Amino acid sequence: GLGITLASSVVYRLWAAYRQSADFYLELVLKPLAPPDVIWLGLLPGMSEELLFRGVMLPAIGLTWFGLVVSSLCFGVLHFSGSKNWSYVIWATTIGAVLGLSAIFTGNLLVPILAHITTNLLSSTIWKLTN
Repeated sequence: GLGITLASSVVYRLWAAYRQSADFYLELVLKPLAPPDVIWLGLLPGMSEELLFRGVMLPAIGLTWFGLVVSSLCFGVLHFSGSKNWSYVIWATTIGAVLGLSAIFTGNLLVPILAHITTNLLSSTIWKLTN
């Protein structure tokens, strides 16, 4: 989770299209939330998305490269919020693949669940504090 957050921070600084796309998405999702809500936003999607994409979809399609690509693309598209935000979808797809690989290599859903929750909590908190 910390590694994903650090990588996201680097990509955010270096890729202007991603920065604009992430800001749009995060403003849409985070701006109306009070601080306690940010905690729920970290916990609930992190757990439910991992159960769906890495716990159900990936094994159903197959623990193969094909299954990883399809489940990661579906995860990325879930984060689509408008035609100008494809860079965010690309980044979410990439992170979906990282989380999928962690599930495949460890054989344990707890790893991607904790990574996803950590990433959501850290990135949401950082965004709320700086915007």
